[in-house]
Amino acid sequence: QVQLVESGGGLVQAGGSLRLSCAASGRTLSTNAMGWFRQAPGKAREIVAAMSGNGGRMNYADSVKGRFTISRENAKNTEFLQMNSLKPEDTAVYYCAADAESWTMPTTEGDYDYWGQGTQVTVSS
Repeated sequence: QVQLVESGGGLVQAGGSLRLSCAASGRTLSTNAMGWFRQAPGKAREIVAAMSGNGGRMNYADSVKGRFTISRENAKNTEFLQMNSLKPEDTAVYYCAADAESWTMPTTEGDYDYWGQGTQVTVSS
């Protein structure tokens, strides 16, 4: 059974940084697309960043471009989201996700098969 476990969330002041981690177990995901989503109170879940299965392509939401960076460390079966210049509107529960199929670049939330439980990020003004 594949499990994704996020960590690194917390409370930070506007302008600060956080680094989220997503550790996978139960299966090696080194060739699988992975993504980060977030859901703010009263809003729908939205994609923040995604990385293709071969690691060569990254996509970002317009709202985080230039501030967030997605990366992965295959040796640790772990994905990261570096978040800089945080804003109060970045406050949300952040989820990592992975596609069960290798070598893809998912385009919709429904393309992801594995999900973490989420980690809270709160940015104070």
